Amino acid sequence: MTHPATDAPPPPQEAVGPLMRSLSVLRALSTGGGRQAVGDLVRATGLARSTVDRVLSTLARLGYVRVEGRDAVLAPGLLELGNAYLAASALPDRLGPAAERLADALDESVSLAVPDGDGVRFVHQATRRRAMSLAFRIGDLLPAERGAPGALFAAGWDEDAWRRWRERRAADPTDAGFPAVPPRRDTNGGTGGPEHPGADFASRVEAARTAGWSLDDQLIEPGLVAVAVPVRDPRGRPVCAVSVVSHTSRLAAADLPAAVLPRLRETVAEMERALADPVPPRPVPEPAATRHASWMRASKQELGPEFVESLARGLLTLTAFGTGRAELPLTAVAQATGLARATARRALITLEHLGYLASDGRLFRPTPKVLDLGFAPLSGLTLPEIAQPHLAALVEQVHDSASMAVLSGTDIQYVARVPTVRIMSVNITVGTRFPAYPTSMGRVLLAGLPPAERTARLTRTALTPLTQHTVTSPERLAALLEQAGEEGYALVDEELEEGLRSIAVPIRDRDSRVVAAVNISTHAGRRSPAEDRDAFLPPLRAAAARIEADLRTAGRYLRVPPA
Repeated sequence: MTHPATDAPPPPQEAVGPLMRSLSVLRALSTGGGRQAVGDLVRATGLARSTVDRVLSTLARLGYVRVEGRDAVLAPGLLELGNAYLAASALPDRLGPAAERLADALDESVSLAVPDGDGVRFVHQATRRRAMSLAFRIGDLLPAERGAPGALFAAGWDEDAWRRWRERRAADPTDAGFPAVPPRRDTNGGTGGPEHPGADFASRVEAARTAGWSLDDQLIEPGLVAVAVPVRDPRGRPVCAVSVVSHTSRLAAADLPAAVLPRLRETVAEMERALADPVPPRPVPEPAATRHASWMRASKQELGPEFVESLARGLLTLTAFGTGRAELPLTAVAQATGLARATARRALITLEHLGYLASDGRLFRPTPKVLDLGFAPLSGLTLPEIAQPHLAALVEQVHDSASMAVLSGTDIQYVARVPTVRIMSVNITVGTRFPAYPTSMGRVLLAGLPPAERTARLTRTALTPLTQHTVTSPERLAALLEQAGEEGYALVDEELEEGLRSIAVPIRDRDSRVVAAVNISTHAGRRSPAEDRDAFLPPLRAAAARIEADLRTAGRYLRVPPA
């Protein structure tokens, strides 16, 4: 759950009730870690089972949720909502590169955080590869008093903000509404975690206001220390805070400011110049709204009452925002989505009431709360996790095994696999390695390398005949790799093992780099190579396109590891 609302106003008359109820299902699934039994969602929301089923059916149609047996699971497509907020804010695009350079220079993790009510929400992470490293995710929400950035933002609070903060602490004494942090001790000494980190919050806020920076001395959990400095826009308003995060095994809290503040302040000055630069960031080739009103009409016709139009319309309005579209008037939202003005207006009013949008009466803008809709649970996605459901659907369609592999030196390594059930099947498990040169996935992966790197890897490869069909001629192999690159697939017939045939296509990331390959493997005695190519290549390419679409969405602001 999120932190409790202590004085939530009643919804305005124009608010869309079905949209509000539907979003409660999505929030419950998000705060439940991204996978929940449907029955648990019914209990968590208090809605009828039929209502929850309709909401999940709509979210599945949108590509935001999958229903797997009795469970509902967040899908990578949902990240497009958080992407819309992050792109509209421009903070990761404009400030992220400087944060990465700072992390490299200090060899410490660096975070960008924004204020969100009486909390702090992460919008960018530059982490270090260590056994003990920063575990927060983009979208995670922390209480303002438990961390360095919160004291910087609270320096601008008015009395109403302080009142809401005090009411929230009284209503939630252990920070149960903030699942990203360990619970703190309540007044009776229950649970673990830091004891009363808000007791001296006002004095820490005053110290941060005077010094211009804030220190976190193990406020979140033992051993974690951080220093934060605000980043201000050209009008002098703090729009985010940059934190350098370390561990007491490397730097004591008393030593951290002297060690990092000089370079941190240089980076903040660089970031403030970037915010003042009138040149917008590189345009992102994504439409203002990923779906249109006509798509919703078709979905309604196909799914009937199982499609909740008001939910689809509400989420559609969020995707109207993005790079160069930080604030939009009603007319622009209606044009981007294809919705009638009255329909778009009611959706916007509802989302503003729920806190996902803010407005000045004319222009609407997304708020950090949009990241509450599944961004944090999905931010740890790996490429195999993205691929797995698409591979399963492919296997169900073709009735042969499907796999994903990445290049590891001169080998391929399997990172995802869905076997088929046959009397004679291919017995390969995740983690299995094979030489790249005699495999279909290896060939499309090698074909996707820059020529110099491809040559270097082949030079290190011993072209050993594994069967009588294995290509061992360097010239012939080079020609096959060129062909695979041109045609976009590779078919290998009994070169790795007698009787084994496979066909593979590449998986490309947002920058069109080949990062993985997927294949279908089958027994060579069932059909001719040409028949297998004609039967398998179209569905294999379609599955790869779906994986790439999810990878493009997930990779917009997240690092998606290959395993």
